[in-house]
Amino acid sequence: MDSSISEGEKSPKEASLSASNGQKDVESGDDQLHRGLRSHHLQFIAIGGTIGTGLFIGSGEALATAGPVGCLIAFLFVGSIVFSIMTSLGEMATFIPVAGSFTVYASRFVDRSLGFAMGWIYWFSWSVTFALELVAAGLIIQYWDANLSIGIFIAIFWAIFTAINFLPIRYFGAFEMWFSSIKVITIIGFIIFAICIDAGAGQHGYLGFHTWINPGPFVESITTGDSGKFIGFWSVLVTAGFSYQGAELVGIGAGETHDPAKSVPKAIRWTFWGILSLFVSTIFFVGLLVPSDTPDLSIGTTNASASPLVIAANLAGVPVLPHIINAVLLTAVLSAANSNVYSGSRILVGLATEHNAPAFLARTNKYGTPYFAVAVTSAMGLLAFLNLSENGGDVFDWLLNITAIAGFITWSCISICHLRFMKALKARGISRKDLPYSAPLQPYLAWFGLFFCVLILLTNGFTVFIEWSTSDFFAAYVSLILFLVLLVGHKLIYRTKPVKTIDVDLDRDRVKQ
Repeated sequence: MDSSISEGEKSPKEASLSASNGQKDVESGDDQLHRGLRSHHLQFIAIGGTIGTGLFIGSGEALATAGPVGCLIAFLFVGSIVFSIMTSLGEMATFIPVAGSFTVYASRFVDRSLGFAMGWIYWFSWSVTFALELVAAGLIIQYWDANLSIGIFIAIFWAIFTAINFLPIRYFGAFEMWFSSIKVITIIGFIIFAICIDAGAGQHGYLGFHTWINPGPFVESITTGDSGKFIGFWSVLVTAGFSYQGAELVGIGAGETHDPAKSVPKAIRWTFWGILSLFVSTIFFVGLLVPSDTPDLSIGTTNASASPLVIAANLAGVPVLPHIINAVLLTAVLSAANSNVYSGSRILVGLATEHNAPAFLARTNKYGTPYFAVAVTSAMGLLAFLNLSENGGDVFDWLLNITAIAGFITWSCISICHLRFMKALKARGISRKDLPYSAPLQPYLAWFGLFFCVLILLTNGFTVFIEWSTSDFFAAYVSLILFLVLLVGHKLIYRTKPVKTIDVDLDRDRVKQ
């Protein structure tokens, strides 16, 4: 650990004064988070936050909505968007590795109001997702005994993961690495299992691509013909985006990474290609083994038995495998819950550092743990108990609607930050070739990501305009409305102005080369 890291609490102001020559030492950080993470820790934290209910359970509904080929194309397409976002984030995070990452960049490169709105909706997304994962864990356990109350497990797991996030970052990183490894091994094992079953090892003999023929490669939605197939495809893009959300956690952890100039680019490359290959392979083989008209696929929101992996095992006639897969689903969900608290707390630190949240949230203990930020984020997990009340489930569903497309809002803002970052570099006469990591195909790739993220944001609820439903309209657009309220409200109150290109701060927290 760096000798510059002092023992005891440090506020951002105190930390900045302790640096030599009046300049903050990037190795200790303004917020005094310790740089105890390595490249492989970053990868597994991102994998832990990404591979969860979206892939293991939500993909079943996506398969039923778009069909095997439509669902596969959707995940590949959103994967290309994620690639643009990850490379943009990588270029900024290696140059300025700071806690809070892109929320800090939004405040410094574009407008403080954008950083405020982006940071708070992103924090809310992860903190509510923590509650979602706790509920999902209880539902998965109910697969074995439906009489058990999920409240018991919500309380137990909430206490466990709150405690884990109070550990020093090096221990947290190691714990999450091993936890996430179980998910990776499971997916690889499922792929091997799927190949064997598809080749004829199951009770139905050789399957091949029979599900692409009957019931077919695409599913028609709302209307018939090609229009119906396209609607089915487009409507699952949000599901795919929700599944990929978390890949950007590599940037969140940059402020606690040893030697970020080398660790972050390596982590981004391995994280993206690892997540893409695992996701696409899983969707491809699930589409081969599970017909899109399987009734169980439509109950994924309430019953863990609707996981397409469990359904595939049941259809193959392997009696014990569904229980094994369900056990792994439990570890997958719990690992995601662990990453949720981590990412949410670090976003709060970034918000506090940029004066968009109370300053006490950035305070850390002698181990570099931002205990106030962890406590506030973890407390949101208690919303999971809403599911135990008679009407609480409806309230919880509305909270989840806010998080549904928060990932696309964040990704859009990351692209905007990168475009602004490149413009600021040019104004300062800094060549991108001299950066620790230079993103490819720029600025075209950043524009590509921005265009499609905004397009999906605006059209994610397009089906309500075909068959109008007021409740569905607000469910689809409430997060976008909330983001605009935060943005406009902050700007009206604080009268902020966009940062001029020449005034963009590229020196604070800058990595030493």
